[in-house]
Order: sequence, then structure tokens, then C-alpha cells
Amino acid sequence: MGDAGEKSKKPGNTAFKQQRLPAWQPILTAGTMLPTFFVVGVLFIPIGIGILFFSDNVTEHTIDYTNCYGQGGQTCADVLKATPGKFTSCECEPITFDLKKPMHGQVYIYYALTNFYQNHRRYVKSRDDVQLSGKWNTEPRKDCEPFHKDKGKFIYPCGAIANSFFSDVIQLFKDGQEVPLIKKGIAWETDLLYKYKTPDFWKNAQGVSTASQWAHITKPKAWGKELWEWDEAWGKELWEWDEGVEDEDFVVWMRISAKPNFRKLYRKVNYKINSTSSPGSTLGLPAGQYKFKINYSFPVTNFGGTKSIVLSTTSILGGKNPFLGMAYIVIGAVCLILGILFLVIHINYGKKNYIQPNDTTQEDTAAAQSGEQSSQAQGSSHTIHQVTT
Repeated sequence: MGDAGEKSKKPGNTAFKQQRLPAWQPILTAGTMLPTFFVVGVLFIPIGIGILFFSDNVTEHTIDYTNCYGQGGQTCADVLKATPGKFTSCECEPITFDLKKPMHGQVYIYYALTNFYQNHRRYVKSRDDVQLSGKWNTEPRKDCEPFHKDKGKFIYPCGAIANSFFSDVIQLFKDGQEVPLIKKGIAWETDLLYKYKTPDFWKNAQGVSTASQWAHITKPKAWGKELWEWDEAWGKELWEWDEGVEDEDFVVWMRISAKPNFRKLYRKVNYKINSTSSPGSTLGLPAGQYKFKINYSFPVTNFGGTKSIVLSTTSILGGKNPFLGMAYIVIGAVCLILGILFLVIHINYGKKNYIQPNDTTQEDTAAAQSGEQSSQAQGSSHTIHQVTT
């Protein structure tokens, strides 16, 4: 009775559950695959050549400053190592480099880091999107731990991503004059519109640290300045008090990278060079000698990383990326080679061994007739034997 009362576990008699849905499966024949190989080869090789052409037109200059020397003859990396767990800054000696050829078009400055795993699972989760969106109703999420509280106060912005914010300050000089750099427009517009908003009390407080709201929050542990003090740090704007989490440097940093070696946009160079048609009206950097002045405060040697400055132009396809063009060329060449190889095999062997279902030879017909006659003879013999018996 118990077994009879149990509900049957047999799947229902439907086309989906019984796997009777109509399906289409391509039949790979020489007539379909050979054209595919040749089309892919003919298309991919020119595309790859075009990508390489645009990539080669991008100009890049990379300067590693991981072990730059400070004013006292000691590397800034060693200066930061001497004070672990405490915010320390070090002025690098000016780094001089030469541009042998002018850089035409919009020039961008990136900072590049290596061996920094922003894609680590716990690092990726260590943020509070509600807090970053400007809503200040509850304490930070547990995902921010252990970067959610400090000395009984809530950390704003909380989490490991915000705590490890890139804090180096980079300046570019030519002939003793500072080259103007633009911060506006380096972050994604959608991030600024929808993901990062400062709370109302931030703007109402006018940057005054004695406001009642500030009594319950504090800066991330690794930061050397309070939120409203970043604008005064080293005389350069690094975090304007009226921007808060809408600061574009911060927004760029919070968009994590998928690989341990990455670069992030730092500034756009606002410098114009002479052109044949209109002197002094074309964006770019003329050839000559330049200097970078860097305030070094972001440690990388403690995790075996490096950091660099990258000066780069762009093309209609983005930055310099020769790998993509080479990948297209290699895939196209492989498809062409396979297409030629399979075509030769098909011409030499395909038609000889391939017989259509309705194709029969005289030998096959004779064999079939002989088999039928033998079967009839055996049947007649068996019938006579039964009658005799």
C-alpha cells in the first residue's frame, strides 16, 4: 500500500522531459567546411594586418619608478619599508626622459602595477555599494571586514579596495614648466552617474571635520589624510572635499582589474604642439626632454610588485595591442592551411571512397541476386524435407 501510494518519480510524458524536442545538427561535409576555412582565412588575415597597423601607430613610453631615489640617497621603497603600517610619503628625485619623436593626438598618462591581485575573491567583495551610492542608513557591510571600523568609528569608504587606494602624485614638466594635466573625464561616465554618490551631509558639512556626522566616521586605515584634507596634501588635488567618492581617481581605482598586471588611467595631457596648418592648436607632446616629479606613497615591494608610468596615445581601436592583430593573422593562416590541406585530401581521396546511399555497382547487384537465389533454394529444400517427413 505504501509503495502504491507513493508518487511516481517517472518524468512526465512531454517532449521536453522525454527529450523529444526537435533539434538540428550540422553535418560536417567537405562542401560546407572547405568554404568556411577559406572565408575565415581570407577575412581574418586582412583584419589582423589592419589591427597591427593601427597598433603600430600608437606611441608608448614606459618608465619604471619602483626603486626611485629620494632626497637622502635612499630609495623611496626602503623609506616606506622603514615605517610599516604607517602612511609615509617620499619625494622621488626628478625622473628625466627624452622624447625623440613627437606624440601626436591626445596623450594619456597611466600608472601600471604588477603582481597586484585585484581579482582576488575576498578583495573583490570587500566593498559596500550601498555606502558608495550615497545611502548612509546602516553600518558598513560585513564584507568590508576588517576594514569596516577603526577605534569605534565606521570607516568611510570601507573595504580593502578603498583602503588600498593608489595615492602617488605624478607631475610632468617640460623646460621647467609644468605640463597641464586633466583629471576630469578619466572615469566611466556610467560609474559617476549611477554607482558613486556622496551623502548629502558630506556636501552640507562644507568639509568641516567638526560636523556632527563626522563624529561617527573615519578614514580608511591606510590613508594618510582625512577625506577633507586630501586637497591640501602636497599642494595638489588628490581628493577634493566636495567630491568624496565621486572623485574620479577613486572611481578609476574602484573598478577592479581582471589580471594581476594592469594599468589605470591617471590623467589626460592638455598640451598643444605646432602643426603645419594651425600652430599651437594640435594636442600632443613635442619632442624634447621631460621630467616626472613623483610623490611616492604607495608601497609595492612588500608584495613583490612594481609600478610604472606609461605615456601613450590611442588609435580608433584603443591602445597598443599587437597581440590581437597577431592572433587574427595566425588564426587566418591556420584556417587557410587547413583549407588547402583538406581540399587536396578531398580531391585525391574523397570521391573514390565516398558512395552515395543509392549508388550500386554491378558486383553489388550480382551479389544481392546470388544471395536471394541461395535463400530461395534453402527455403525450398526445407519445405521438401518437411513434406517427406
